[in-house]
Amino acid sequence: MIKISGLTKHYGDIVAVDNLSLEIRKGEIFGLLGPNGAGKTTTIKILTTLSKPDAGSCIIDGFDVVRNPYEIKTRIGVMPQENNLDRELTAYENLLIYGMLHHASLLPEKIERILKMVELWDRKNSVVSKFSGGMQRRLLIARALLTEPAVLFLDEPTIGLDPQIRRQLWEVIRKTKIDGRTVVLTTHYIEEAELLCDRVCIVFKGRLIALDTPENLKKTVGEYAVDMIDDMGKLIQYMFKTRDEAHEKAKQLQNGVTIRRSNLEDVFMKLTGGKIE
Repeated sequence: MIKISGLTKHYGDIVAVDNLSLEIRKGEIFGLLGPNGAGKTTTIKILTTLSKPDAGSCIIDGFDVVRNPYEIKTRIGVMPQENNLDRELTAYENLLIYGMLHHASLLPEKIERILKMVELWDRKNSVVSKFSGGMQRRLLIARALLTEPAVLFLDEPTIGLDPQIRRQLWEVIRKTKIDGRTVVLTTHYIEEAELLCDRVCIVFKGRLIALDTPENLKKTVGEYAVDMIDDMGKLIQYMFKTRDEAHEKAKQLQNGVTIRRSNLEDVFMKLTGGKIE
């Protein structure tokens, strides 16, 4: 569905994307996971024709994003990181105007179906300025789905939301994966990548440093972690393949230890020496 080959993008002396190559399969939820400044949003901007690469290529459904921008735009839906809804219009009016601009057919039926899917149909006549942050993010997803795209891009879809609202939005995102739709999302939230994504690409300083299913990535560092805070207040971490091994280590350390399942943060720390923030 999507093939990225040698993608590179500079902003002056800064390398935002550094020779990135990967393939995204049809029908999967694919995550780009990394800290702020890792190149995630720049990659999405290139894939959605909003920015041109300095080198490399991106093919979506057989079309090149630079040479065939019109064909790309008819196949994708985009939820930007920024909230660019018209706050003085109602939810219904926002979708209606967007649909008319994109020549979408059967608009009333589509708007009703999509607003019901994101659980906003009962607020269709409310102005967006009265919506909570979570409701506005749901409306952004609804707008991106209005043209029935083959590929849906979600750039940091839950940024700035509290954990409870974030989880509610995850359920909406899961619903978007219908009819074989491919979903590409960027995030710096570990739990979001683990729970939503079929595969995750970890990026750091514009480079791909790991790509696999969340479970397979975690197995590379060990499935269990033992965390201990030393006398200087520094976190010391031990990784183990089995829970029994972790328990044995915890017994040796005795006090002040925590045993837990490993996560993608552990993978990132092993590969880069830092945390995703």
